[in-house]
Amino acid sequence: MADLVQYYGTGRRKSAIARVFLRPGSGNFQVNGKGLEAYFVTEQQRVSAKRPLALTELTGSFDIVTSVAGGGVSAQADAVKMGIARALLEFNAELRKTLKGEGLLTRDARGKERKKYGQKGARKRFQFSKR
Repeated sequence: MADLVQYYGTGRRKSAIARVFLRPGSGNFQVNGKGLEAYFVTEQQRVSAKRPLALTELTGSFDIVTSVAGGGVSAQADAVKMGIARALLEFNAELRKTLKGEGLLTRDARGKERKKYGQKGARKRFQFSKR
């Protein structure tokens, strides 16, 4: 039996983590067992997730299987985007300049700011009363 050829990449954004597997194929895209259109509802999320493939002009050459957990749907789309970019690097290291130039390999470190004591939230204060 022939070995399964696949390339793996991990993407993270806020608290979302995506495990992405690229397999040579016809362009089939699955996210948590659902199709791309079923999982990512808005067009912006779909475009964001497919961006590394469109940039490197490899849209129809890989089947993509991803499992995503945590965060919101937009953060998950960005995590998938980073995971695909990292998996493409594993496939062909010469794509690094293209992907890095577009900022697809940079981890966005912004996360949720912690709630502070004596306040209602991270920034919001309790109402101030003079008297």
